[in-house]
Amino acid sequence: MLPVAILAGGEATRLRPMTETIPKSLLELNGEPFVVHQLRLLRSRGITRVVLCVGHLGALIQQSVGNGQASGVQVDYSFDGPVLLGTAGAIKNALPKLGDVFLVMYGDSYLLCDYAAVACSFAASGMQAMMTVFRNEGKWDTSNVEFENGKILAYSKTNPTAHMRYIDYGLGVFRAEAFGNVPVGKPYDLAELYADLLREERVAAYEVKQRFYEIGSPAGLRETAEFLATRETS
Repeated sequence: MLPVAILAGGEATRLRPMTETIPKSLLELNGEPFVVHQLRLLRSRGITRVVLCVGHLGALIQQSVGNGQASGVQVDYSFDGPVLLGTAGAIKNALPKLGDVFLVMYGDSYLLCDYAAVACSFAASGMQAMMTVFRNEGKWDTSNVEFENGKILAYSKTNPTAHMRYIDYGLGVFRAEAFGNVPVGKPYDLAELYADLLREERVAAYEVKQRFYEIGSPAGLRETAEFLATRETS
């Protein structure tokens, strides 16, 4: 399986004051840091190598997770440095540790999809990037993707339209060359990169049927904890 980059470098302002002294990835859900739940899920999906892209309080994540041996996953780290690089900038910084093709997900997401199927679909696409999408209908968060007949027609996190019934599910696949125009050492957002690549028709799409869980908000944190309590004790 492909390696996975987990974007865990943000300041998590929506979860303050909890995240003033602890990074979002280390928030405890049912007695364990969220990142441990993530790594356990990835291992169950056949993922064996992860690069944690960290920034804000990132050293605490490294101290807690270490090399990932306890979760059965090989974990490496890529630190932003003195300037937070944003989601695309952090991946650009981590490219030497990721190789030519890799998966990307967010540090606050718990995604139950078939990662191997996503990777296989990407390999067959011949594209530089793939976005997974989920028919959201505005239910779990603000829909931001117009998707039809297997293609993304429009995508925007800042200007949603009535035609956007899908949402960026939170799992992407990229070739390293897709980050060629991302500036080195400067903030750049993954949403901007997706928009650039979509204009150039270099993004494939994969529809996921399972809903996502996230801990990016207090409500999401509670809901995910409740779901994990049921899932991991059943």
